[in-house]
Amino acid sequence: MRKKSSRFAMTAILAGMMVTSVASAENRFLTVQLGGLDKGGRVADHMAFCPPASSKARNISPEVSWSPGPDGTRSYALLMLDPDVPQDFSQINKPNTVIRADAPRISIYHWVLADIPKTIATLPAGAESEGVVARGKPIGATAYGLRGANVFTTFLAKDETMAGTYGGYDGPCPPINDERVHHYVFRVFALDVPSLGLSGAFDGEAVEKAVRGHVLAQGEVIATYTLKP
Repeated sequence: MRKKSSRFAMTAILAGMMVTSVASAENRFLTVQLGGLDKGGRVADHMAFCPPASSKARNISPEVSWSPGPDGTRSYALLMLDPDVPQDFSQINKPNTVIRADAPRISIYHWVLADIPKTIATLPAGAESEGVVARGKPIGATAYGLRGANVFTTFLAKDETMAGTYGGYDGPCPPINDERVHHYVFRVFALDVPSLGLSGAFDGEAVEKAVRGHVLAQGEVIATYTLKP
């Protein structure tokens, strides 16, 4: 646990600087920047799907920008994932229950965007979400790329008023009873193809598989969020 804590501490420092990069196997990387973080690298409340009641806005997609890909770049793809989601969903927000920091975790996707044109290197704030949309924003082609389906498609499937296919950005909503601060990874790929050939309600895992063998460079920035007082 001590090693893990040290790693997350370093992540917070890098996120606080608003910039961090990850080199590919070929040592090519993109510098990714995320707007709207505080000095500690925390996502602003207005970016969250489930912010505190004091927040005047919610679920506003952040500005994301990246350095141009290398020669041969024909498109980009963007994924936002949370690797800190409790594996046991039955414990999430359960009264009189605390989800321990060392509880088993899984990764889920909050934002899935493929086939971003090579001419785009910035997604403006609000471009992929200006608020919570009951039953989800549409998937498919947009001015910024091809939207896939995010995790709220599954999470809200049993809610009669909210169930639907959720495309675009839908922000953080970590359990209020979770001891662990959640980390949100915004990852961008520079690709050697204009399209990944995906369609329908494809998810983040489908993008991860489709980019294999086509990544010229990649980078990421990590931010944090928690609802636990």
